[in-house]
Amino acid sequence: MKLLFIGDIVGHGGREAAKQLIPALRQELSIDFCVANGENMAGGNGMTKPLLLEFNPGTVDVFTSGDHVWDQKEFPGQIDSMPNVLRPANLPEQQPGKGWGLYTASDGTKVGVINLLGRTFMGLPSNCPFSAAEKAVAELRQHTPVILVDFHAEATSEKIAMGRFLDGKVSAVFGTHTHVATADTQIFPGGTAFQCDAGMVGSRESILGRDIAPVLTRFTTGMPARFTVNENAVTLHGICVTIDPATGHATAIERIEQDFS
Repeated sequence: MKLLFIGDIVGHGGREAAKQLIPALRQELSIDFCVANGENMAGGNGMTKPLLLEFNPGTVDVFTSGDHVWDQKEFPGQIDSMPNVLRPANLPEQQPGKGWGLYTASDGTKVGVINLLGRTFMGLPSNCPFSAAEKAVAELRQHTPVILVDFHAEATSEKIAMGRFLDGKVSAVFGTHTHVATADTQIFPGGTAFQCDAGMVGSRESILGRDIAPVLTRFTTGMPARFTVNENAVTLHGICVTIDPATGHATAIERIEQDFS
């Protein structure tokens, strides 16, 4: 089976690119299941139910999130009505939503998806992602060996550590959050596909999807600046991984990069 993972979708431009490019990619690459990180789709910060419902059925099967999951004040009251939307599994249990789920791909394969949040250089309080990963994997492997992990984290060392920790236990570990696609695409010895960061669906003429000028002002003067989203010249970054549904092992992996405008 083939699984497509899409990096952080940023703003309106990112949403439009994802909505239009993913269906064509699914057909071109014979994709059976698609996961996308949507935590930056609402003006660059958070997501809402109406924005998630803009995506036609069969475009993105599961949306993951990260440290901006609660940035839109209405979303905590919406997430429980959306079983295909995950928040990090290592957030406190009292918070709404769920951190992992079991889904069915178009070819009938059961697919487990886990969302985790890093703790190094991250502002949102969370519990140990490694313990949360162990718990989620143990439950999901009772139903399927095909499991994908979105590890939303800042530090490359923490992301690599999670990949090595889960090697042979899950099909893929892909990082999100830093918005820059990394060149370390590989399959670990135990059969787990890995890439430190999947990149973003955002503007090429930007700094991590934001307008250049205010970010430069912040860096050069140290003064506060409002980071607005650049909606132009969008590129979609993602990862396509081929998985043996019997073992859950990845057999092939490739980076995806496609311009939208």
